Formats: sequence, C-alpha cells, structure tokens
Amino acid sequence: MTEQPRDRVARYGRRFDRVFAEYFDGLDKTLEAPAFSRYTPDCLALLRDLSLRGGKRMRVVLVHEAARLVRDDAPAEALDAAALSVELLQTHGLVHDDLIDDSATRRGGPTTYRAYLDRFPGHPRAALGLTVLAGDLALALSLRVLLDADLPVELRQAMTEVQVRAAADTFVGQITDLERDFAPGTPDEEILHDVADHKSARYSVLAPLRLGLLAAGGQPDLHDAELRRYARLVGICGQMRDDYLDLFGDAAAMGKPTGADIREGRRSYTVARLLSTVSGSERALLERALGDRDCTEETVAAIREIGERHGVPAHLRADMSRCAEQAAEVAAAWRPRWREEAVAFFEGLPRWSVDRDG
Repeated sequence: MTEQPRDRVARYGRRFDRVFAEYFDGLDKTLEAPAFSRYTPDCLALLRDLSLRGGKRMRVVLVHEAARLVRDDAPAEALDAAALSVELLQTHGLVHDDLIDDSATRRGGPTTYRAYLDRFPGHPRAALGLTVLAGDLALALSLRVLLDADLPVELRQAMTEVQVRAAADTFVGQITDLERDFAPGTPDEEILHDVADHKSARYSVLAPLRLGLLAAGGQPDLHDAELRRYARLVGICGQMRDDYLDLFGDAAAMGKPTGADIREGRRSYTVARLLSTVSGSERALLERALGDRDCTEETVAAIREIGERHGVPAHLRADMSRCAEQAAEVAAAWRPRWREEAVAFFEGLPRWSVDRDG
C-alpha cells in the first residue's frame, strides 16, 4: 500500500474508535435490563473494554474501501452501522475463542473468561456461563445494531442477512477447526483452506466487502462468485501468515511467544507442512510436543530449527505469495466495473498481508 492509502486506513481506524466508544456509552439507554441487575452492566463493561483495546480494524477498512469501489460519498450512517456490526461480531469471536483456548490475555489485557474467573473465585461454572453469555450478547448486538440503524428497511434487511450468514459460516468454521485437530493423520491442503475460509475469510473479508457495497448502493449478489473467490484467497493468505509467524516469527516484534499452535496441538498450515516433511526422530519430537501445554521454549526452538533445515519457511512463504498473487489477479479484473483507486487498494491488500510482520 502507498502512503496515501495508509493514511486513509489510519483515519478510518481513529474515527471508528470514537464511534465504537460512543456506541457502548449509549447502550445502557437502549438495552432493557432489569433495574436490579448488576451483572448486565458488568458484562457490557467487559465487552467494551475488550472491543476498544485495539486491533488493526481491517474489517472496518474493508467496509469503507468496498463502498469506495462504487462511490466516494457513501452515507456515514450505513458505513457506521456496517462497521459496528462487523466489529461486534469480531468481539463475539474473541470472547469465545479465548474461552475455547483457555487464553489468559488478549490485546494486552485479561480475556473475558479470566476476568470472570477473577470476579467469581471458586465458582468456575458461573465464570464459564457468564463468558458464553457475554459472547452471545456481542453476537446479538452485532445484528441489532443493523436492525436499529436509521436506514431504509430493505438495506437493513440485506445487511442483517449478510451478518447472519457470516456468523453461521464462522461457527461451522470453528467446529471444523476443532475437528481438523482431532482427525487422524495430517490434514491436506484443501481441508486447511476450507477451515480458513469458513472460520475467518467469510466474516473478516467477504462480509465487510458485501456490507460496504450495500452501504454504497451496490449489488454484491451480482458479483458473488468473484467476491467469494477473492475473500477466500485473502483469508487463506492471512491464515497462512498467522500460522507461519506462530513458529517462525519474531516473538519480540509480535509481543507474544512463538509455538502456541504446537502447544495447543493445532494442525495449522505450518504444523501440517512440518508433519508432511520431517520423519524419524525429528517427527517423533514434533509429535511429542503437539498438544503439550508445558512444551518448553527450547523444544519449540528445536522444532523451528528442524523446519528451517528442511526449508519449511521458504515453502510457506512461496505458498503465501502464490495465494496473494491469485487474489490480486481477481481484484485487478474489477477495473472495468469499479473505481480505479479502490480497485488498486484491493489489488495491493493480499501482498501487504504477506509482507506484514505481525
């Protein structure tokens, strides 16, 4: 991305953070909770804290840039409603992901589950139940923000349908993600692609694309096949990059230790490549480490060295680059139909996804 798009991306993020904070500040006036309830405002405070801690806001960026494919002056009300919806759905995912993974921290603070465990010491079932409900509430709010938006009813309905479908696809992705890790053997590439598509690409890329086009008066259904292909490729590329960084990235630059996928026993792109490459004592070391939450940093470093010796990082980078180029080709074909500057953004996005550090 050139400097100008980067500035525009930063502006989207700053403005959205203000909109997001104002949304949470006004929730107590619109969410009908019993007057005696103290747990409800506490839940909203936890969701607010998690939601406003940061993140790249790339889903928000995709909403705005998708609208710019059609026009440069899409209504702010529609763009804000779409952006709030995608980020609330993301908050739902973070709450439940951290519960599934039993993660302690997220974006420099405690996860919702750990926050509830601290609030209810000695009552883990209550903490578990309240965490699930907090995630569920974030999902409901992501749909309600569209239904409550001051927009034409047809647009509200179309946007809500996008998010309902995205949420359902994501849940299927989460299920198959767990299934992949329990299945015997090494998952093949198509299984990895399908999991990445359902778990991430459809709500993180495809839904924002559709919502942005709708906000600008476009008709995403007319271009469904190519939008799906672009989103799938970008989502796969991003997941490959995340999996690559989990073992071969710079822990200091990322702000978190490497090797989480190995310790959790995830059959990620990186782990699958390792399993299909190494043999003998090297494979035995990897298999012993998979799913061992007490796996030491020294063992992770040894596995990283094995992977480097066999050229695994280079293979993964080549796979990412090939996927990114395919996505860029899909976007380039949009030029006869949509505005040049926005098309150029989507053409460059997959390559940026490959080159990013964290």
